[in-house]
Amino acid sequence: MRVVFMGTPAFAVPTLDALVDAGHEVLAAYTQPPRPGGRRGRASVPSPVQRRAEALGVPVRSPVSLRTAEVQAALAALAPEVGVVAAYGLILPSAVLDVAPRGFLNVHGSLLPRWRGAAPVQRAILAGDAETGVCIMLMEAGLDTGPVLLDGRLPIAGRTAGELAGELAAMGAALMTETLATLDDRIATPQSDKGVTYAAKIDKAEARIDWTRAAVDIERLVRAMNPAPGAWFVVAGERVKLLAAEVLPFSFPGGEGTTVDDRLTIACGNGALRPTLVQRAGRGVTSAAELLRGFPIASGTPV
Repeated sequence: MRVVFMGTPAFAVPTLDALVDAGHEVLAAYTQPPRPGGRRGRASVPSPVQRRAEALGVPVRSPVSLRTAEVQAALAALAPEVGVVAAYGLILPSAVLDVAPRGFLNVHGSLLPRWRGAAPVQRAILAGDAETGVCIMLMEAGLDTGPVLLDGRLPIAGRTAGELAGELAAMGAALMTETLATLDDRIATPQSDKGVTYAAKIDKAEARIDWTRAAVDIERLVRAMNPAPGAWFVVAGERVKLLAAEVLPFSFPGGEGTTVDDRLTIACGNGALRPTLVQRAGRGVTSAAELLRGFPIASGTPV
């Protein structure tokens, strides 16, 4: 089919690849404009979708908004049969949704109606959900409210947000090509009005660890913030990212936010947490044992 694709981060790239591999005519890849990046933010960095689209020879368009008449007319001039969206990051107004006669299909990384919104993978981990998945949804004007055409499930099982996103991206790409291949036979199932939750965008302030919380909740935070923005704490005046940790069952009432041994085990509101992967500011990722060899932290140190 004649397809217009919309996506921005690495999560969207497998779907773009799958569309091309399946023989669809990708008329254009819409993606968010390049952002400041590189060292000290001085370079203009294109999105992963833009880089991949250019490598595939797919025309790239990067409007700041889809709400102007000019942008909408340029999209309509492509005459797409269907639109495919994966983590685009811009709202699609009704005038855009009406451009494609077969509609716009979205790859959404949750089991709708749970975790509608911007950060479904991270919110599922933070909530302690046992599983997540991907829904191929027929888009409506509401926020992730459209009926579902196909879905797939995946156990969370201790994975980080980065690990889950990679697996969900591959699953979503496969489900999207299956959906397009069988679109005439697909029945769109309306979402239930029960069990609706919203996955608000991650705020960087959430990444700072609050040691008064239970160790199991902090460990979920660590996985949800990995790889970005990274959960962190301050010890001996230095900021340290915590990228992986194990939960220990014993508690230290009144000692929350203090190391309890020379292995960087930290007392929490309930239980304790022992870091396994850490990163000091401006340095590479290391094990906690490697960190302590060059940066010893005694028992009883506040963090």
